[in-house]
Amino acid sequence: MKKTQISAEEISSIFRRALKSGKINQTKDTSTIFYNLSILKERIDELKKVFPQNSLHAIAVKANPLLANLKFINKLNVGAEAASLPEVYLALKAGFKNDRIIFDSPAKTKEELVFALKNDININADSLEELKLIKKLLLRLKTKSRIGVRINPQVGIGNIPETSVAGEYSKFGVPIKEKKKELQKFIFENDWLRGVHLHIGSQGISLQMLLRGTKTVYDFVVDTNKILIKKSKKPIDRFDIGGGLPVSYHSNRKSISLKEYYSGLKKSCPELFTNKFKLITEFGRYIYANSAWAVSRIEYVKNSRTKNTAVIHLGADMFLRKAYMPGKWHHDIFALNKNGMIKKSTKREKYVIAGPLCFSGDVIEKDISLPELQAGDLIVIKDVGAYTMSMWSRYNSRQLSKVIGYLSDSESFSILKEREDLNKVIKFWS
Repeated sequence: MKKTQISAEEISSIFRRALKSGKINQTKDTSTIFYNLSILKERIDELKKVFPQNSLHAIAVKANPLLANLKFINKLNVGAEAASLPEVYLALKAGFKNDRIIFDSPAKTKEELVFALKNDININADSLEELKLIKKLLLRLKTKSRIGVRINPQVGIGNIPETSVAGEYSKFGVPIKEKKKELQKFIFENDWLRGVHLHIGSQGISLQMLLRGTKTVYDFVVDTNKILIKKSKKPIDRFDIGGGLPVSYHSNRKSISLKEYYSGLKKSCPELFTNKFKLITEFGRYIYANSAWAVSRIEYVKNSRTKNTAVIHLGADMFLRKAYMPGKWHHDIFALNKNGMIKKSTKREKYVIAGPLCFSGDVIEKDISLPELQAGDLIVIKDVGAYTMSMWSRYNSRQLSKVIGYLSDSESFSILKEREDLNKVIKFWS
């Protein structure tokens, strides 16, 4: 059975085992991040079970660029979606085959495109202007790269505008309403362009929006292919549906299931699931978010008549979106004592959970009820697997936390990343 979230009881047990194993140094490791690697495998196995066998599941590097995690998922026979050249290099370093890497970026340089084409890495162009540059490069370069174009289906904005990318205006993609004929003309004249790509947003997107976005691009492809076939040209045969399937950050709420999403797609876009197309997905948050949790020591508890403040070692450095948009992002939080036991008490207080950074907005909870806290207790933050460490802020030059991996059916732990030492911080700024 697919695990959706990790319980407080499991977290307490795992943390105590890690303490006993010596993997955590309670003096130095003021914060630690844990990944349940079994959940990563379960999510990827589910993808491969639900979608057609010949699909390429290119997991988004930006969601979690930890090299150890990339190496782990590479062994599961998936691909990688890279949003920058360094992410391409990370994917290559992790062992992903060149033809299983998708290079997406709205700002690819000529040199980056040359690198991708020479190394047979697949490309999704973000604009007609980029397509024209690729056309010039193909006059002098031989490549096995498969090339697609990102289309903005212009189906609207979700509940979180900052992570929605399919409004009437978006910085991403070719707007379908305005540029349909121009894009079709380019496809008719360039038989190397045989792929399409879309992505409408990440989190805060409804199932209806996801389906409507894909259907808009699907209808464009069906119409375009009819004309291509009449012209005795090869049809578009690669369809990249992107990612964006939301997850639940609340233990008492359900999210859209992968099966619901697949069923909706199959009903509205039936030809995608035939041998006419190579289907590509780019899930990131759905794979990673619920697989990890963070734990931080409470360094001080400051009490006053109006507010109690627990100062911890993680804040806006790791939780940028939570700190800057607290009403739109949530993480379940609970407390352990210093030995890793869940704190339970009938006496509860309201707390501000404040991070370590030197600005007043570095707060991840402003009014949370918890058992009475004291210095040395631990705050656990759930569902931190995606878009957390990958968005790490260097403000105040705080050290990145130690990252530990474990499997549900194993007693052992692996260090996915050691806590950053001071020399590495200095090297970053040198």
